[in-house]
Amino acid sequence: MSRKRRSSADEPFLLVRASTSDVRDGAVIATHTHDWHQLIYVRSGLMSVATTAGSWIAPPTWAVWVPAGVGHGIRFVGDSALRTVYLKTAWRADVPADCRALGVSPLLRELIVRATAIGMLDGRDPTESAIAGLIVAELGEPGPPPFRLPEPTSPATVEAARLITGDPAGALATPALARSVGIGVRTLERRFRAETGMTLGRWRQQRMLLRGLERVAGGASVQDAAVTAGYGSPSAFIAAFRKAFGTTPARYL
Repeated sequence: MSRKRRSSADEPFLLVRASTSDVRDGAVIATHTHDWHQLIYVRSGLMSVATTAGSWIAPPTWAVWVPAGVGHGIRFVGDSALRTVYLKTAWRADVPADCRALGVSPLLRELIVRATAIGMLDGRDPTESAIAGLIVAELGEPGPPPFRLPEPTSPATVEAARLITGDPAGALATPALARSVGIGVRTLERRFRAETGMTLGRWRQQRMLLRGLERVAGGASVQDAAVTAGYGSPSAFIAAFRKAFGTTPARYL
């Protein structure tokens, strides 16, 4: 189905905008905002969506809802087919008011595919108006809670976080990490606590658990996820995840 042409005269009547893009493993969309509500979905692949309310790992069974004006960024794990639907804020009041993961039913999946094929849904067109209304009707119950991992903000701590993320085995000890970013150990630890509300050690553990969760969501075995997260056994990884989040990785997803 080819996309319909629209002009500026159609703008007041548009209810939904939609976009598609195919992105490579490791691609990042920096933090930004939109004037319209956004339903973010990967038809294939895996994404991590970070918002001010926390982060979600979303395989094709979940979408992430971000209300208008809320800052969010996206990181892709594996080659992914991104499909995004934007809803006009003044059109409907019966949409979620906060960021959340939402289960994607087979019907919602097909509605997203149809909306992205058309490009924009015009309220004057009965079929397009019906598709838009069904999308709202299929915004189901909230999915898993957010994975909260506040990101550091100063240049040195941001670089330290990048090094931690690239060091799943935990071989880079804190003194070496501090030397790599050009500040003292106590300064690094103090800045991490001030900027994230977590100790450096706690933040490192959360990041590694997140990497393991991404592996599980992408279809890897718990054994592989444990190695990725820096744990010696699947049971140790599951125990650490349960202690941090109150459930197992599989149930979290």
